[in-house]
Amino acid sequence: MGHGSGYHGPMAIFHVIGAGLAGLSCAVRLAGAGRTVALHEAAPHAGGRCRSYFEPALGCRIDNGNHLMLGANHALMDYLDTIGAKDSLSSAPEVFFPYVELPSGRRWSIRPNFGPLPWWLLAPGRRVPDSRLADYFSAARFRNAAAEDTVADVLDCSTTFFKRFWEPLLVAVLNTEAEAASARLMWSVIDLTFGRGAQACRAFVARDGLSASLVDPAVEWLGGQGCAPRFGSRLRAIQFDGGRAAGLDFGAHRIALDAGDCVVLAVPPARAAELLPGLVVPKTSRAIVNAHYRLEQPHSLPGGSPLLGVIGGVAQWIFLRGDVVSVTVSAADAMLDVSADDIAALLWADVAKALDLGAAPRPPRHRILKERRATFAQTPTEVARRPGPRTEFENLAVAGDWTDTGLPATIESAVCSGYAAAELIKK
Repeated sequence: MGHGSGYHGPMAIFHVIGAGLAGLSCAVRLAGAGRTVALHEAAPHAGGRCRSYFEPALGCRIDNGNHLMLGANHALMDYLDTIGAKDSLSSAPEVFFPYVELPSGRRWSIRPNFGPLPWWLLAPGRRVPDSRLADYFSAARFRNAAAEDTVADVLDCSTTFFKRFWEPLLVAVLNTEAEAASARLMWSVIDLTFGRGAQACRAFVARDGLSASLVDPAVEWLGGQGCAPRFGSRLRAIQFDGGRAAGLDFGAHRIALDAGDCVVLAVPPARAAELLPGLVVPKTSRAIVNAHYRLEQPHSLPGGSPLLGVIGGVAQWIFLRGDVVSVTVSAADAMLDVSADDIAALLWADVAKALDLGAAPRPPRHRILKERRATFAQTPTEVARRPGPRTEFENLAVAGDWTDTGLPATIESAVCSGYAAAELIKK
């Protein structure tokens, strides 16, 4: 019946609850293995926090948040291969990360080399201005960090190098301020990216939007496997019988689970804890604020880069796709009570300066999105609360970027969690 302890007969049904990326990847993995899958989603659409929609204020489709994908995201690339959407990603010809420092106007790029030996650190033109080779060796402190260590415990956060190199990366990846962010979790990113060379660091974006790359092809592929998602299907409760899940209550209807049936909960952590009393999950979260602006004409960055890191401003990362400029501010809880108009003006001042757009007293058409619970707070305390896919019930597993994948709460983590849950219950 699950976790390798039973037999799934030919009519066994695998119920996946939630059609975000964790649920979609789990369903794809199970269906690809020949299992019969029922995918349930409370919302009227798939994708969860990672999707696109038409925004009337801009007159075009936008992503609800900015997401960067990397060459190191092997589970994600496998998922995209399966659903036939890998070609929907785009990347600059060269692997580099451009930055602008707003107070000084200084610009530079981080340019890692191909191959595991990081000779790029010996070339001043490939690294942070005025940095020393020894500055980069501080990465070793993350590798040796204890589980309870924060980034501030292992690095001096007051240095110019920290502000120019470490802070933009860690806040973007961990969505948590340096004083509280898990140093050990940051090491997992360093090891898989800069530790593996330029190809692992290659940045990809969804050429036509997140839904067109990650969501719609998966829904279509699952439909071809006889697994069309059941939208508007919110799980109210799970009935248990001894050590197994025995029934699913969707309010308007209930599903009795047969002996070989299994369930994967791919829902947010708080909801998972409601459905599974006793499940330990991360309790606190961090916000992300995204701003989208519609320009009068398309704009691009040198070298075809889809993004620009911003140092010394309120904006942190700027993404460009045609005539839409999107700005991301991570660990943005302090901005949640700021009005959308004030945020739009504040971030537009940074955008205009960073992109050399000239004086722009008023922002163009825009949309401000506040994701209050964008990720769990990736602090040592909360990281320790991440559960693995296995639960105390033999036919029930959990998935989500908040589960213990060993990675930050990213797209890659979501897909890894979906795969792990699928592998656990399909045995």
